[in-house]
Amino acid sequence: MARIDRFLQALFQSGSERLILASGKPAALASGDRLLPVSKQPVTLPQILDLVREVAPAERREAVAGPGRHEFSYDSPAGSVAVLSVRNNGSVQAEFTPIRPRGAAPGGAGAEIDALFRRMVENNCSDLHMSTGRPPLFRKDGEMVPLGEDPALSGEEVERLLRPIVPARNWKEFETTNDTDFAYELAGVARFRCNAFRDRLGVGGVFRQIPSRIPKAEDLGLSRHIMDLCRLSKGFVLVTGPTGSGKSTTLAAMLSHINETRRDHVITIEDPIEFVYTPGRCLINQREVGLHTTDFKRALRAALREDPDIVLVGEMRDLETVKIALETAETGHLVFATLHTNTAPSTIDRIIDQFPADEQGQVRTMLSESLKGVIAQTLCRRREGGRVAAHEVLLVNSAVANLIREGKTFQIPSIMQTGRGLGMVTMNDALLDLVRKKLIAPEEAYAKSYQRSELRTAFERHGIRWNEKAVEDPGAETTPKPDPSRPAPAGGPAPPPGTARTPAR
Repeated sequence: MARIDRFLQALFQSGSERLILASGKPAALASGDRLLPVSKQPVTLPQILDLVREVAPAERREAVAGPGRHEFSYDSPAGSVAVLSVRNNGSVQAEFTPIRPRGAAPGGAGAEIDALFRRMVENNCSDLHMSTGRPPLFRKDGEMVPLGEDPALSGEEVERLLRPIVPARNWKEFETTNDTDFAYELAGVARFRCNAFRDRLGVGGVFRQIPSRIPKAEDLGLSRHIMDLCRLSKGFVLVTGPTGSGKSTTLAAMLSHINETRRDHVITIEDPIEFVYTPGRCLINQREVGLHTTDFKRALRAALREDPDIVLVGEMRDLETVKIALETAETGHLVFATLHTNTAPSTIDRIIDQFPADEQGQVRTMLSESLKGVIAQTLCRRREGGRVAAHEVLLVNSAVANLIREGKTFQIPSIMQTGRGLGMVTMNDALLDLVRKKLIAPEEAYAKSYQRSELRTAFERHGIRWNEKAVEDPGAETTPKPDPSRPAPAGGPAPPPGTARTPAR
């Protein structure tokens, strides 16, 4: 019996979220922000390293005692836990988080879903979908396809597959709210961002693959001007796009570059943690909403007291989070964040529109001073298989800042056209570039465009032959015709009365 097992028994019996061992402090059980000590004496750094090393996989026992971040799982008599050990500057902290409800079988079902994950990775699929009444389906190159002859799953089978990998606190949440988000790592294969839910037919789950290796900027086609944003000492940088457009991957590549080239303190706030950063030149603290903090806004407030140089906000979900992120950038920090908006100009409108009318003037001023760049992206199918991102790039110079301050964001696309030499790129120009490089078909570019008539004109100008009929709804414009009685919003003409400007999610 491992020495840590008595602490883990208390962890499972109490229903706490995790066990924390921090050098110089008593061992404690954590639930939210509450800590319950379970040892009278503080634990020392050597004691923690011995406890972690004792339960680590044999091939990693020496490595886990070294500096940096180490993750693995351990099956204790009380239940299975995810182990996270971080050693920095003469201190160490180890966290043990339940990953299997007490009493759930440690084998069988876990091996079944792991086999699906391996099949997903081997076939270069981005997502796995499990739904009651359907066989497992995989998203490959943007399309939902079966892989093999799997039978349809019953609700009980989906639940049986899910339970071994859902952390105990998330299973409680799932039973209460009927959905939950969490992360799962299959050692040596990949990490997965997971969502479990119930619908009218029963239990379901969706799993997004997060590559174990963070891609380089050149792998993603990120331009020099995009990477120059990583050199900023302060400001606000946004990566936007619809769900599944690769925002997290782009941010990970940028943060990895910072980790290789700067000596800064970086705090990430994510839900859940997706890419895991290895120790480099930077000190990186990754916090997960629901596990290490209650919500984004609380973690952002706390970050200001943690001496950060750079803060990454996984998603700005509400007005208060946006407000604190802006204040953080204004006070001399570099802030990266994501939004679910389709174009760079419409991102600015989206932020301003979240605020009450009497605050919007002040927000325009704050944005004009702190916003440094917006990268809007969409994923396109490659001609030869796989997907490639088209990046729209807005760099905030004095002209753009003045338009933001004066509420004339509808003029920003014109500035982007004239600012090509500075590194600005409209979405249509990004799509056209991919077509001319023969990476994507013209029909794919047209389907992804938000201003199709302009792209059609560009095809004609460059002599690009294509089949418009091959695109679904070929005559549709994704930007409505302007209403001369209303000022046009950023990113295109104004929508007709009664039409919402909320971007697609």
